[in-house]
Parts: sequence; C-alpha cells; structure tokens
Amino acid sequence: MTVVIGLGALTRADVVAVARRFEPVELDAEVISRLERQREAIDAMVASGTPVYGLSTGFGSLATTFISPEERRDLQRSLIRSHAAGVGPEVETEVVRAMMVSRLTNLCSGVSGVRPSTAKAYCGLLNAGVTPVVHEFGSLGCSGDLAPLAHVALALMGEGDVRDRGGRRMLAADALLAAGLEPVTLAEKEGLAMINGTDGMLGQLVLAIEDGTALMRLMDVAAAMSIQALRGTDRVFLAEIHALRPHVGQMASAANLAALLADSEIVTSHLDDPSQVQDAYSLRCAPQVHGAARDTFAFATRVADVELASSIDNPSVLADGSLVSNGNFHGAPIGYVLDFLAIALADVASMSERRTDRMLDVHRSYGLPPFLAHQAGVDSGLMIAQYAQAALVSEMKRLAAPASVDSIPSSGMQEDHVSMGWHAARKLRKSLEAFADVLAIELLTGARALALREPLTPSRATGAVSGRVNAVSGGPGHDRWLSPEIAGVGELVRSGELLDLAGQFVSLT
Repeated sequence: MTVVIGLGALTRADVVAVARRFEPVELDAEVISRLERQREAIDAMVASGTPVYGLSTGFGSLATTFISPEERRDLQRSLIRSHAAGVGPEVETEVVRAMMVSRLTNLCSGVSGVRPSTAKAYCGLLNAGVTPVVHEFGSLGCSGDLAPLAHVALALMGEGDVRDRGGRRMLAADALLAAGLEPVTLAEKEGLAMINGTDGMLGQLVLAIEDGTALMRLMDVAAAMSIQALRGTDRVFLAEIHALRPHVGQMASAANLAALLADSEIVTSHLDDPSQVQDAYSLRCAPQVHGAARDTFAFATRVADVELASSIDNPSVLADGSLVSNGNFHGAPIGYVLDFLAIALADVASMSERRTDRMLDVHRSYGLPPFLAHQAGVDSGLMIAQYAQAALVSEMKRLAAPASVDSIPSSGMQEDHVSMGWHAARKLRKSLEAFADVLAIELLTGARALALREPLTPSRATGAVSGRVNAVSGGPGHDRWLSPEIAGVGELVRSGELLDLAGQFVSLT
C-alpha cells in the first residue's frame, strides 16, 4: 500500500507500514499547494530584512546573533552539520524510518515553511529505502530530537553515512546517486524545520505500542497455561467478579482468561480438592495486574494519536503568515508515557516469573516433578531457565527507573529544562525485548508442565499453543542444550504465531 501524506493525521498503522515494511509514501496535491503558500510567507520575511529566529539569526543561545543575507543558507547547512553529533551504537532501521515518516508529516503539516521540493526529496529518501545512520546518544528530548533528526537531514544534503535498502552501509552521496536522487541545498528555515520535533521518541512509542499490545494478549495465554499447570481455578475470572471493579483492561484480561480456560479437563479435575482453597496472587490476580498494564498501553495510545495529529516546529508559521516561537517540541508528554510503559512491563514480567518459579518448585506445583526434570538429580530440568528469566526481570526493573525525571541544562542555559524522552524510548525498546523472552520462558515452562499433566488435557486454545511450543522446544525429556530452545520459543513470541494460533480457538481482546 502507499501511505499518502495528506491534510489529515498520520495513523499508527501508517508509521508501522513505512517503518517495518518499507511501504512507499506520496504527498497529496493539497499538501503541496499548502507548502507553496507557506513558503511565500517565509520568503516575504526573508526579503523584509527583519531579524527572525531560524531565518536570520543564530540558534539556541546564539539567537541574538544577526546573520547576513548572503550567509543564511550557509547557516542552515552549518546547523545540520553541527547538530549531527550523535555518538554510540547505531539505531535500528525501523526506528529511523518511523522517525522520518513522522517528521515528513510535520514538514507537510502547515507550520514548517519548507519548500515543496524539500518535502518531496524527503519523501524520495524514504521510498528509495535509504536510511541515514543515526546513533544512540545525542538527543535530550527537547528542542526536538536534534541529533537524530540532524543525521537524517545530513543525508538529505548528500553527506554522512546511510544504509541502502539491503542494509549495506555507504556514503550518503553514493546512495543518493544510486537512487537517482539529488542532494538538497536547504533554504532559509528549512534546516531548523528538519530537526525541531519529537519524531524520534514518537516513532519509538508507536512501535512499542504495536509490539506491546500484542504481548499483552499473549501474556494472558501464557498465564492460562500456567494456571492449568498449577491446577488453578477459573472461578476468579467470572465476569460478575470483575464488574465489581470495572477497569477496562482488567475486564478484558479476565474475559480472555475465562475463555482460554473454558474447556479444560485439568481445571475441572480438582475443583473439589480441599487442599487448594485459594490460588496464589500470581494466578488469582492476573487480570488486575495484566489489566492495569493494558490500561497503561491504552493511555499511551491516546498520547501517540494526539502527537501524530499535532504540528510541531519552532518557530511555527501561523495561518496569518506570521512566524511565532514556541515550545511544542518539548517531549514531556511522550517521555512520561514511555517511562510509564516500562514500569508496567516490569511489573507484569515480575508476575510472569513468579508463575514460572511456582511451576518448578516441587513444594508448590501440586505433583509436578522438581524443575520439571525428567530424572531429578541427574537432570536439572528448567532450573536455570528460571534464573535467566529472573535476570531479565531484574534488568527490566532497572530499566523502569524513569528517564523523564532527569534534566540536564544545555545551550548555555537557554534550554534549561529538557525531557529526556529519547532516553525513555531507548530503554523501553530494551524492556520490550526482555519481556518477549520472559514470556517465552513462561510459555516454555507451561507447555512442558501441561505435557506432564497428561492424560488430563488443557483447553483447546492452550493445548494448541502448548503443542506448538513443545514441538519447537522438544518438550519433556532429559536435559538438552537449553538456550536454542528458549530462543526458538522467543521467535514464536515475536513473530505473532502463538497469538494467531490461540486466536483460532478463542477471540482475544
């Protein structure tokens, strides 16, 4: 599909399509007409001789320095070169592309004043699959994601390093030539317009919402497997119970768990067992914790949608043609929710690890062998898989420490409060990666435990998921090299295959 940059807001689905599937983009004719009108206002200001920030002055604490007419295009080029100062590891291609399509939308939104030809060139860079090399460190999440966006603008100018569609690193000048694209000489205001936005942190938020909401649903599947493996009850997931505390996420998670356990022989086999009066919190309270995380993602989604519908630049061209300085580039709204998501993920991962540990503990697992080992003593079973899971959870707890409460003044104290939203986004990506592996280990453990409960059978949905996991991991048996098995289940988690498989039997929300 082609993503059309028009007068309306970009959707989260559009961002994901361009970022991950390299879908092409094109500019709507009305957008081009609007850019032409806006540029006329900018050109009029340039011709007036009046000092205007971003056109005829320096930047940041140099805003009072007047720039002569003959040096103003040099000013834009110098801005990009000096701000392309990122250091550290290379940022993922999908992140850069998400950032680029978000910035392109902002360039076309009505406030940036860029020329139509510049917006088309930006569009061409995306369509050619040319991805500028962007580095981990350089953005403070205020005045925009300056360094990351500057590296993109640098490539547009034909400078710096890029990756081509096949992932090969090369000089931007060579990549543009190979793609039939011309380097852009930035006009007045355009350099500033390229870098004054929250697009880096926003792009990562959109990708995190895409991945995280899917993992939230799979988390209910994993919990349902563990609940059966631990001979838990499904009575605690009755709709009437959760209507008493009607948080949207809690009710959705409870409904998922009820549906996933509905036809389980294991659940019905021990309902009258007096030794099990109440299930542990990690089973009984799953909807409350999973649901709170779901609600956190719902809140983050609302923030992302508002941001995607926003026009962020400084200074901004208003409807009357005036150019007004502002602070819309501040990343606080995004930084807060990025941190909030990392906190929620760490908590649900901690609950997942507790269920795993319970399945491995012979004193709490109601008849399962120690560590699910084939020959306990000779075999260690999944003992160290839980160690790995605990290590991941510990790392996620560290990553849950908020970045957005920090602020380091910059630019000679002109930019004296920053959001650190980019840092919040980077650590959230790491947290999501860890969470996928945490779920993989619970699924691996739950699937092996359900196989050991035979001849009793689990529900159809969890039975199908369990069978697929055991097919990849090998299921019960003597000790084997475990890392590849965990990695194999991790790939099932990340691909969405297990979620799709469960969805063939129950409708998950």
